[in-house]
Amino acid sequence: MLSFQEVLNATQAKLATMPPGNLPKWLLFISVVSVFNSIQTYVSGLELTRRVYENKPSQTTSLSARTFGTWTFVSCVIRFYGAFYLNEPHIYQLTFISYLIAIGHFGSELLIFRTCKLGKGFMGPLVVASTSLIWMYTQKEFYTGLPW
Repeated sequence: MLSFQEVLNATQAKLATMPPGNLPKWLLFISVVSVFNSIQTYVSGLELTRRVYENKPSQTTSLSARTFGTWTFVSCVIRFYGAFYLNEPHIYQLTFISYLIAIGHFGSELLIFRTCKLGKGFMGPLVVASTSLIWMYTQKEFYTGLPW
């Protein structure tokens, strides 16, 4: 079994391989937070998920919350890879697309399906997705060497 110090050393070594700048750190942070968000959809029920879709909370079921949690976890894995391999153009694009999907989903739930409203539960995903998209759009050439 690994000791705590061995795990700490391995973690520090891996973090040292991240590309420069704050964008990779941001992606890693969002990925870690998303793991906990995904777990809560399975463990603590509907309360937090219903905050996101607070305009029509009755449409949020246990099944839809778990599906949302699974989708969040898949996105988290993509963003985790993005944090460490942002210099790889395909990984950069995939990470960027994951945020496009998120903004598309949340935007459609706000504007078309009207399940969301501009409240506390919705603002977090909206700010994270829009900030990440803008940041990634402006930094692509720095990380990949390729323009859009």
